[in-house]
Amino acid sequence: MRTGVFQGYGMRPFFLFAGLYAVAAMLVWVGWLALHAMNGMVVQPTSSFPAMLWHGHEMVFGYALAVIAGFLLTAVPSWTGSPILSRPRLKLLFAAWAAGRLFVCFGATLPGAVVAAVDIAFPLLLAAMVAGPLWKRRAARNYLFVGVLGAFAVANGLVHAEVMGIFDDTARTGLILGIDVILLMMVVVGGRIVPAFTAGALRAEDLTLRPSGLIDAIAIVSVLMVLVADLAAPGTMANGAVAIAAGAAQLVRMVGWRSWQTRGKPILWVLHLGYGWIVASLFLKGAAEAFGWLSPAAALHGLTIGAIGTLTLGVMSRAALGHTGRAILASPAMVAAYAIISAAALTRLFGPTVLPDWYSAAMIVSGSLWIVAFGVFATLFWPVLTRPRVDGNPG
Repeated sequence: MRTGVFQGYGMRPFFLFAGLYAVAAMLVWVGWLALHAMNGMVVQPTSSFPAMLWHGHEMVFGYALAVIAGFLLTAVPSWTGSPILSRPRLKLLFAAWAAGRLFVCFGATLPGAVVAAVDIAFPLLLAAMVAGPLWKRRAARNYLFVGVLGAFAVANGLVHAEVMGIFDDTARTGLILGIDVILLMMVVVGGRIVPAFTAGALRAEDLTLRPSGLIDAIAIVSVLMVLVADLAAPGTMANGAVAIAAGAAQLVRMVGWRSWQTRGKPILWVLHLGYGWIVASLFLKGAAEAFGWLSPAAALHGLTIGAIGTLTLGVMSRAALGHTGRAILASPAMVAAYAIISAAALTRLFGPTVLPDWYSAAMIVSGSLWIVAFGVFATLFWPVLTRPRVDGNPG
């Protein structure tokens, strides 16, 4: 590994360690599930978080937020024409993320306020570092992402507030808010990159896309309404109806993207598959909330494993290849990882329902599939993200 290269572009440390942390954190969770299933064995925690809360928190504020950091630190210079983040600032930012993980994972004996302050510092610091270039270039279209990071800080604060005993029953609200903010970001960013990348590929085949500004706006607003409904009326039929309407809006949006034409291009269809998981997870959420057809926890994992897992794998692999001067083609092993993450989502969604006596086993299998998928990513992209660009250009 060349340290200078590794620290030269924001996506490099954050994408690589997001993949490694996705494996490590899930190994801990699967291990805890396995021990718990063996006659209720309990391991003394090193975190002040209960095990299930720790799992949800680290997937949202550890893994997913690292991917978002890598994406924004790569995209903002492209959007604004500004220089990439300087190495000292990138080191500081990465240290803030890593410190948050260490304090949350091993902070059982530390004051809760210290753990919270260290953990919440990362999204705030990231917001400050991306806000400057956006403001200087008057990139108003992208100010939303500064607000997204502020919402992450609030959501994280709600989780820590319950752990510290300041409030009751705010941790779940914080987790749901964090997940809904990720959903909003996926819908906004997905609506830009999926049709753009698809149009670029299909134009070579004399096919075109016809984007609709109105449909895009409805898709984004509908997801904002999901966020509001989750905060104002969780677990109600009205909340389920809002989710179903949002799922329908995303489906209409996808129809114009000609997803069926991407089937021979894995690096492209994985983005369509990830967005398709958004559609499916919103319908599943509606079915759970409005009709009780499956548990809300199972429906939630359609979004977290299916949509977030698939889209982040797709975006990280594509961006890492493109921004290191490599051909934007998915290897057979990476294509397998794309499929495995969907298998993990399907197992978590339907395994406990179909085989209720094997509930823990289904969760362990799902977690193990997640580990395999991200293990493949981390293995394949370690050299990509730690070595110089193959074309000799900086970055």
